[in-house]
Amino acid sequence: MTLLYDAQLLTLYVGICLFIACVIGNGINILVFSKLHMFRTNPCAFYFLMGSIDNMFYVCFNLPIRILSDTYRIDTYRGSDVWCKIRQFFLFVPALISVTFSCLALIDQFLVTSKSAYLRSRSRIEWAHRISLVVIVFWCLYGVHVFFLYRILPTTKTCGSDNPALAIYSPIYLLGIICGIPVGIMTLFGLLTYRNIRRTVHLAELRFDRQLIRMTSIHVVLVAVSLIPYGINRAYTLITAGVVKDSDRLMKESFATTMVTLGTYLYYVGSCYAFSLTSSRFRRIVKKEIFARCRMRRIAPS
Repeated sequence: MTLLYDAQLLTLYVGICLFIACVIGNGINILVFSKLHMFRTNPCAFYFLMGSIDNMFYVCFNLPIRILSDTYRIDTYRGSDVWCKIRQFFLFVPALISVTFSCLALIDQFLVTSKSAYLRSRSRIEWAHRISLVVIVFWCLYGVHVFFLYRILPTTKTCGSDNPALAIYSPIYLLGIICGIPVGIMTLFGLLTYRNIRRTVHLAELRFDRQLIRMTSIHVVLVAVSLIPYGINRAYTLITAGVVKDSDRLMKESFATTMVTLGTYLYYVGSCYAFSLTSSRFRRIVKKEIFARCRMRRIAPS
């Protein structure tokens, strides 16, 4: 019972901290990337903006529900099939949209650092707008199956699915689409971008943004640290699904699952703080915007 209680406290306090950090961090990202012209016209920064909006929605919608259900054992579904389907849809689709925007940001940095003029010309803000729309529509359509598969199960009275096809798809989604493929794409294009920079003799000729590249690179680290442990935990759970476990082992595994699940929220929360660590220009812009707004509030007439 001690580990169960510890897991509840961990979900409560860490969850509240993550929620506050999400609102502040993603709010700063949205402010910076949407207001400044240098970022509004940059495809990579636009992908970061779209990702921050998506991350804000994902955390603000899903994290409070997790805190209520895991800490206070509140049944947020209350037997509603409709709410069960909506909750699963917004747990499923925004996560896919977010990791896709992260991958697109890495791909854009590969394009702008390429020696090929044709590849560099593919990095255009007009294309970024169109691609972003396609990404959102595609994943929303892809997630429609949730409305047909999930419901309140009559046996357990919980939101879930007894469809055998979902049992086959779940490992593919958790290990492949959410963890393996995004980390693989980001690692690949991160290495290709690094190779482009090393092979380019006259770096100034390409006119790429060095600080934006550093911001993108630290984003890869953030994704790996947040999602790889979750993927490993899910793989372990699936591999040992047929193993008979005693209560002590089940409790330890449940506590570990709680930790790595909360860890995934670092990906949706931490981009602003990672950007601030790697980019002096981003730090200056944030300070300038925050202080300017504080001054405006002080001099505003009452």
